[in-house]
Amino acid sequence: MRLVSQRARRQRPWHPPRGQRGIAMLVAILLVALGTIIAAAVAYENATSVRRGTATYAFDQALLIAQGAEALAAYGLRQIRQNDQSHTYAGQGWDKPLGPIEVVPGVMLEASLEDLQGRFNLNNLVKNDTTPDPVQLQAFIQLLEMSGVEPKWAGYIVDWIDGNITPSIPDGAEDSVYMGQTPPYRTANRYITSASELLALPGFGRDRYLKLAPYVTALPFGTPVNVCTAPGAVLDAYLGHADFSSDPDSLAKNRANATACFPTQTGYEAAFADQKLLAQVHPKIAQVSSYFRLTSFITIGSAEFNLYSLLYQDQNGGGAVRPILRSFTPD
Repeated sequence: MRLVSQRARRQRPWHPPRGQRGIAMLVAILLVALGTIIAAAVAYENATSVRRGTATYAFDQALLIAQGAEALAAYGLRQIRQNDQSHTYAGQGWDKPLGPIEVVPGVMLEASLEDLQGRFNLNNLVKNDTTPDPVQLQAFIQLLEMSGVEPKWAGYIVDWIDGNITPSIPDGAEDSVYMGQTPPYRTANRYITSASELLALPGFGRDRYLKLAPYVTALPFGTPVNVCTAPGAVLDAYLGHADFSSDPDSLAKNRANATACFPTQTGYEAAFADQKLLAQVHPKIAQVSSYFRLTSFITIGSAEFNLYSLLYQDQNGGGAVRPILRSFTPD
């Protein structure tokens, strides 16, 4: 009986301890989880690479289409200049927006031109010798008041551009003020390249900027204001009193109905009561423009792109046009 019992024990199947079976199952689960994580990471990386490649391709395509819009705008401006070399006004047709049009299947383009010389050029506030231009300064103070912005900011902007470190009196700010900001920084002490630099003035803020932005720009020093396209507030800033801005709808209607520049430089100068002031303003205004901003809006599938191109048109010869600045923000 004892021998039979020992033989029966030897013939029973062997089972590992319960603890070992649990460890094996845990290891198997961990291996499956690790494999799943690796597979998910590889799939995510592949999807990201595809998305990145698609976005890069779409960006390059949008840039090429925007450059095509620049070429189209240049062609139109050259044709207009050949027909009339002495005037730039909205009735010539360059102000009409283009599109939306489908350039190629799935790609839409919208574009519009704006005459930037219809705005007040901030760089005209300071002459080449880094001293303020009194006529431009007075006009800008008037523009600030008509825009609902305190006139003290004129001194701040002059100090931001001029080359000295002496604050303007009574209002102004140089490095001593800017170094107290968080984080500290210094004044530019050079001509600005974007009107958005106004936001760098301490305490100027977005609200004031939005009030003033439609009337100001940053162009090379000495660029005159085009009276044919300037809004009423800019025209009145040089006049020194409200005239065109008092009825902006009437100004817009007259320009829409006119087949020429309105107001003409002669008609605008007739509104000056002070002949001494007129003599000072005369060289600072014109009826023809060289600087335009092209706004291109491209839609490719669900992706949208904006490109803002500053175009310069030569006033000599055939009126050649070339882009001199590109940006993804308007100012």
